[in-house]
Amino acid sequence: MFLLSWLARSGASAALSALLLSGIAGGAQAKEAAPATPALAEIQLSELPAQAQETHRLILAGGPFPYSKDGTVFGNRERQLPRQARGFYREYTVKTPGARNRGARRIVCGGTPPTAPEACFYTDDHYASFKRIRAQATR
Repeated sequence: MFLLSWLARSGASAALSALLLSGIAGGAQAKEAAPATPALAEIQLSELPAQAQETHRLILAGGPFPYSKDGTVFGNRERQLPRQARGFYREYTVKTPGARNRGARRIVCGGTPPTAPEACFYTDDHYASFKRIRAQATR
């Protein structure tokens, strides 16, 4: 509003006023859409490290899990996974041989109940990238 009253008092030309106003109005309306989630590569469950396959088995069985953080809500702050409501994703640690801490490997699953997830994803670089896990078809 200050800009508009200043333009009116200053005697600026109508063309300059129109130009400035169209830029202000256009800028207010030009909001960029949220970036889309990148397409994720896929990996067969059988192609994952043995420790990840064991973690996946524990997820489907409901535990017991080796780390207290396993099964906690994953916030997807990195926005690498498809956007879902908070609480949809849960994270689980994949043991890393030789690591003194939880390491960088995780499986993140989404859906309810947690023992029957809609989708699971594997990361070996602490959430920088993910691969969607394709479980083998049951016969």
